[in-house]
Amino acid sequence: MKKTIDKIPARLDFLQSVTGLILAVFIMGHILFEASILISNEMMYKVTLMFEGYYFFGERYPGIISFLAAAIFVIFILHAGIAMRKFPASYKQYKIMKEHSTRMKHEDTSLWMIQVITGFMMFFIGSVHLYIMMTQPENIGPFASSSRVVDEFMGPLYFMLLLAVVSHAFIGLYRLALKWGFMEGKNTERSRKIFKLLMKTMIAVYIIIGLASLAKYTYIGITHDFSDGVKYQSQTIKFEEHK
Repeated sequence: MKKTIDKIPARLDFLQSVTGLILAVFIMGHILFEASILISNEMMYKVTLMFEGYYFFGERYPGIISFLAAAIFVIFILHAGIAMRKFPASYKQYKIMKEHSTRMKHEDTSLWMIQVITGFMMFFIGSVHLYIMMTQPENIGPFASSSRVVDEFMGPLYFMLLLAVVSHAFIGLYRLALKWGFMEGKNTERSRKIFKLLMKTMIAVYIIIGLASLAKYTYIGITHDFSDGVKYQSQTIKFEEHK
């Protein structure tokens, strides 16, 4: 009698890899776009207008940002739901994995543990951020975003989210490259070391960029007077946005 092969686990692994890759690319782009504030307030404002479709339609449509945030949220939930089947189901299982990782001193196992922890953090913190983007797409800009960081006390949350998403994304990309055979070759060990160094470098670079951006938003939020109700007055685009 022919034995039936269950292909569902393999398909779930493939779907997890695809959604993880999409989210990692999104995170890299998102952090760089947010970092436009480091160039100038005007540059960050123009990036916001771009995502609102202003340069394509001649009008601002914040709903585009809501749609994009909702799409990412769906992918995020799908990815998390698939990944959770590999998470420790109880504290006892977690303790066994932790002891195994400590005893074996296997760095890749430790990286997987970091992904579990950061994934758990992202499930809560990331959901809050995406919900705000879906429901308040008009409140994005050099002043509006800075006000949210300081006046709405989102700074600490964004700090934790930054550490979690950057670590989770680049560890995930490293594990993805390992899983799908990108490190195979004449010297697999050397390839793994190169990929691991690249992973650590990218984590450091993106965290530094993210922290610098968060510091700039915090500085604007502390020093700018928002009492006039004007979110931002563009230097080159002739319209004014009010709260």
